[in-house]
Amino acid sequence: MLYLIAQYFEFEGLANLIRYQTFRAGATLMTALMIGLIIGPRFINMLRVRQGKGQPIREDGPQTHLAKRGTPTMGGLMILTSLLIAMLLWMDLTNPFVWACMAVTGGFGLIGFMDDYDKVKKRSTAGVSGRVRLLAEFAVAGVASWIIVSQVNTNLYVPFFSNVSIPLGPFYYVFAATVIVGFGNAVNLTDGLDGLATMPVVIAAGTFAIIAYLAGRADFSAYLGIPHVPRAGELAILCAGIMGACLAFLWFNAPPAAVFMGDTGSLALGGALGAIAVAAHHEIVLLIVGGLFVAETASVIIQVAVYKRTGKRVFKMAPIHHHFEQLGWKESTVVIRFWIVSIVLALIGLSTLKLR
Repeated sequence: MLYLIAQYFEFEGLANLIRYQTFRAGATLMTALMIGLIIGPRFINMLRVRQGKGQPIREDGPQTHLAKRGTPTMGGLMILTSLLIAMLLWMDLTNPFVWACMAVTGGFGLIGFMDDYDKVKKRSTAGVSGRVRLLAEFAVAGVASWIIVSQVNTNLYVPFFSNVSIPLGPFYYVFAATVIVGFGNAVNLTDGLDGLATMPVVIAAGTFAIIAYLAGRADFSAYLGIPHVPRAGELAILCAGIMGACLAFLWFNAPPAAVFMGDTGSLALGGALGAIAVAAHHEIVLLIVGGLFVAETASVIIQVAVYKRTGKRVFKMAPIHHHFEQLGWKESTVVIRFWIVSIVLALIGLSTLKLR
């Protein structure tokens, strides 16, 4: 909104600052952060009053988690509120990428909210049926993919090589939707400990803020040998907003958590990162940067597949962060070590920009 107002007045005077994506990225981060910190206490109190007993805790999970009973969930509403306000204030709302990513963020947030609401209402960890959730997620991701593909080509670019791509043609629509849905659920699976998913999302968003900005610049993308995606630089502002909103949430989610993110937040944030990666044509790099989320998902798939085939478990418990808890690691130890892994993976992902 502020960008369109400044554009109307031809970026005169101080409004000229709004022309620059780097300035608006910083402003979006600070706006989302301040809004989140201000509304956080009231949001948490409201959730605590309305939910009563809070999020249901798995009886078969680590016994230390039973002490978290009564902690409210749906904290993702706080993240989405601060993020969407900051986006509407600072982003160029004529950019199709903005609306595609906003559709995924809001749509996945709504699906997650319905799942969280069902869990709280029924006092069960089951939530909405997996089939219904996936169908809804692919419907949202399909619309977003259609918007994105209308602005970009249908090639899959390979990192570590300059100008090497695989033409997917019409299959790219399915591929793009799968990336968005897959990453949404990957972040959702990771959100099992206080702060575990939040900081890796901040790290991944910061990494893709750099990638999206460089991909949107013809000069930088040509120098680095990465695909140039006109107008993709605007997504750096969305990434900054995600960072600000998540940091505000982490203030309240730090151990011991006063509120849980819930599927409302984790599905929305994961889906947003997937959509950003598709729009910036760095889908494979997302698998590197978000390798922690990929590993969490892989651990669940391996555990289920092996157990169904042999009746034996590969891990003491899946997702894999629970495996380390069962080995005797403290929750804070698991969280901080996983953060370190996320930082290393982000650096490897950024190295793909130059190692070509």
